[in-house]
Amino acid sequence: MSNISTSSIIKGRSAIVLILFAIIAVLGVWTFIEWGINRVYVPEGYSMRLRYKGPPLPLLPGYNTPESKTGFAKLDENGNILEKGVLQEMLGPGRQFVSPFYWERELVEDIVIEPGEIGIATSKIGKSLPQGEFLVDGELGETEYKGVLRKAFGPGRYRVNNYAYEFKKITTTSVTNGLQIKYAGWVEIPTGYVGVVTNLASNSETGAQKGIQDSVLPPGIYPVNEKEQQIDIVEIGFREKSIKANLKMDANGQLLYDQSGEPMIADDDSGISFPSNDGFPINMDFTAIWGITPAQAPNVIRKFGNVDAVETKVVMPQIESICRNIGSKYGAVDLLVGDSRQEFQAMTSDEFRAVLLEKDITLSYGLVRHIFIPQEIRIPIQQAFVADELTLTRVQEQATAKTEANLREAEQKVELEAATVQVETEKLVAKAIAEGEKTAQETIAETQRIVAGIDREISLLEAKATVMLGEASAKTVQLLEEAKADKFKLAVDAFGSGESYNKWVFASGLPEEIELNLIFAGEGTFWTDLRGFSETMLGKQAQETMKKKP
Repeated sequence: MSNISTSSIIKGRSAIVLILFAIIAVLGVWTFIEWGINRVYVPEGYSMRLRYKGPPLPLLPGYNTPESKTGFAKLDENGNILEKGVLQEMLGPGRQFVSPFYWERELVEDIVIEPGEIGIATSKIGKSLPQGEFLVDGELGETEYKGVLRKAFGPGRYRVNNYAYEFKKITTTSVTNGLQIKYAGWVEIPTGYVGVVTNLASNSETGAQKGIQDSVLPPGIYPVNEKEQQIDIVEIGFREKSIKANLKMDANGQLLYDQSGEPMIADDDSGISFPSNDGFPINMDFTAIWGITPAQAPNVIRKFGNVDAVETKVVMPQIESICRNIGSKYGAVDLLVGDSRQEFQAMTSDEFRAVLLEKDITLSYGLVRHIFIPQEIRIPIQQAFVADELTLTRVQEQATAKTEANLREAEQKVELEAATVQVETEKLVAKAIAEGEKTAQETIAETQRIVAGIDREISLLEAKATVMLGEASAKTVQLLEEAKADKFKLAVDAFGSGESYNKWVFASGLPEEIELNLIFAGEGTFWTDLRGFSETMLGKQAQETMKKKP
């Protein structure tokens, strides 16, 4: 029985050892495959794209999985692979464990969009777009159709599956169409400008239609997909435009003047020229302060192309046309003087403002700056004006002299008032000083009276304190003596008589070292015992002292 039990134990232990070795071997093989073959490190800035290709041997599960027609693997709800192909989702940086026997592994570098760039993505898989559409809606990994994604990707880092999407990085692009310059890509709208948006396609999600949009972009930076939109950068605010006649100059570049002192205009077509209603040639200068508001910018682009076209096609032609049409209704003299010239200025400006407003352009000012009248009309009028001005000058001189006399009189009054004020001020100052001194003396006297009263009160209090202290001292002595008398009376009463008390006092006063000796002296023995008396009376110490003497 003992041999059988020992053999069973040995066999059991051998089986356990074999099982442990088998487990260790399996773990070793698993570790080698998982960490030596399946392990892949994805560095920072990269992703790993996976394509399921199935097992290499026919007997392994998944060998008969069909190929995907779209190129992407098809998964069921539980994540099991139904068709071979590329996984849309990629693995990020770090340690990844993917078997190379089932999967094709490829590192894909991330797309980095730098500031000043945008990214345009094109989907390479999916269904074909409907007829007439060329932009794909949706985010990366969520698109349904092939084509260019509507979304423009700004600066940043993007994990892009390059099997499904192609990425193109662009900066700022521009397209010139006649007078228009349209921008896309990285569009920067500076301060003082707005962006007029032109949609190249309709957007079903936002409801925006194809064409120039009524809303504008304020100053800022915008990523714009060149396949979807284009931006016109329009300067807003007011600008100045003047139409002026050229003036004659001599060889040295100095202006030439006629005999009335007016500059002479050149013999060219500069300025705005027209005949007056009485047949005289008129030439004039005009300045317009006009501009465009943000709300007007889309219509300006829609109608004229750009702001410069507004100036060349609208502002300048309308200035000349309005000035000629209205100016030809006035005579030469009317354009030079009087209320008629002011009327001409107001009518020209109002008419010009109304015309620009119809075209969505704002006019701030329309100014008639100078009107050149023929010399034969201007000189008589100027001479009449000079005479009138001389008359006015003389009248003004008289008024000036009268005003100057009034000024001198006022100056004298001011000096008199100043002296009066000074005297009154000195009087008030003296009075204030006297009243101040009086108040100070009264204050001092009152203070001294109060101090004397306080001193009297202090003296009375001190006298009262002295009396009280004397009475208290006398009362103390009286009480002390009465206490001593009471003490002696109590002592006498205690001893029964005064004589006994005196004896007690006498006995209490004797020194502690006193010796009392009784000496008996009988008849005829006094001198005999005298020696013993002296010894007894002097004491031992006296006897020792006497012995020491020579």
